[in-house]
Amino acid sequence: MPRKYTKINQYEKEILQWKSEGMTNREIAQRLGLEYSQIHNWVTRYNERQRKLKAGIVPRKKGRPRKDSEPRDIVAEQAYIIQRLRMENELLRDFMRSMGRR
Repeated sequence: MPRKYTKINQYEKEILQWKSEGMTNREIAQRLGLEYSQIHNWVTRYNERQRKLKAGIVPRKKGRPRKDSEPRDIVAEQAYIIQRLRMENELLRDFMRSMGRR
């Protein structure tokens, strides 16, 4: 199960503000009562997410997808299938007409 960095995430605004002011990770960790490595890892992950967002890469959820897909995925898939079947029916109808059948 992936870790949840809830304690660090609640200090996100402060960490980003202090980083923009030029504080080091060690100073931020001491202020918040956390370990240096926790701040370092969080800042690294945050910067990586921001870099990917700027590049246009949409972040995906990690791990195995659930069996029950999201409803909008199911609706989109069903709409695609319906559209494909309508085109297939139209093609078959045109073929039957060209062959002289009703």
